[in-house]
Amino acid sequence: MESDILQFLPMPAFKPKLIEVALPLDAINKASAREKSIRHGHPSTLHLWWARRPLAACRAVLWASLVDDPSAHPDKFPTKEEQADERERLFKILEQLVVWKNSNDPDVLAEAKKEIERCFEGELPVVLDPFAGGGSIPLEAQRLGLKTLASDLNPVAVLINKAMLEIPPRFAGRPPVHPDAQNELGSWSKAQGLAADIKAYGTWMRYEAERRIGHLYPDATGPNGEQLTPIAWIWARTVKSPDPAWDGHVPLVKSWTLRKAKKGKPEVWVEPVIDRVAQAIDYKVNYGFAGGGKVVNALIQQ
Repeated sequence: MESDILQFLPMPAFKPKLIEVALPLDAINKASAREKSIRHGHPSTLHLWWARRPLAACRAVLWASLVDDPSAHPDKFPTKEEQADERERLFKILEQLVVWKNSNDPDVLAEAKKEIERCFEGELPVVLDPFAGGGSIPLEAQRLGLKTLASDLNPVAVLINKAMLEIPPRFAGRPPVHPDAQNELGSWSKAQGLAADIKAYGTWMRYEAERRIGHLYPDATGPNGEQLTPIAWIWARTVKSPDPAWDGHVPLVKSWTLRKAKKGKPEVWVEPVIDRVAQAIDYKVNYGFAGGGKVVNALIQQ
């Protein structure tokens, strides 16, 4: 009986990555802090998500986790000085990569992707994020040209990732389908066609909503009688009145206070105005400062 022959393949040599040796932390932290003031074009404006990671930090961690540290190639960089010089070159690429205005710069991204390809001999790795959340990590992996798999247990996170990672690439380079948007640009690159469709259909939906239910959201009247457009509405559940003398519904409200007085700003609260004859309830918004247990100098806005 022949014995089985076990073949042991040689293990690949360990190659330390850049993130395991050194990083330009000051540049990464500065770019991450800068994102807090960015509103246009940032995924955080798509939908709020808990503990959303800065895109600059995700981009830096991904890239530095894939690019070899110079010490991994002693044949090319035999001395400490040569390794330090090469590491400084990689730092400069990373410092440009994390800057917000370079997020979609094709030259910066191509240079960063070239370094990854060099370390993997042209075969780019696949990035898996099983708990993608707001999608910062898979988004930055896509930006670096990596095939990305993302999932999450929360259906809201799945929806965010679909809207940000799956749908735009699917319609990249395609013209819009809405007839009013087709003549805006001669050519449609990236997701410009999808963006034009979203704008066109969003405008249509807003018009239709105002036409159908706009009467339920009337304009407000200011202190001087001017017409004001409300920016928010407060809703309350109602129940049928238990008072036999009141044939109607009454609101269930825990507190009528809209804002407490602080730092020279008046308190703002809602006052229900009850018309027992017509059996109707109207509402006032009052402004004033609390004093002696009562609100004095109240300015009333209808």
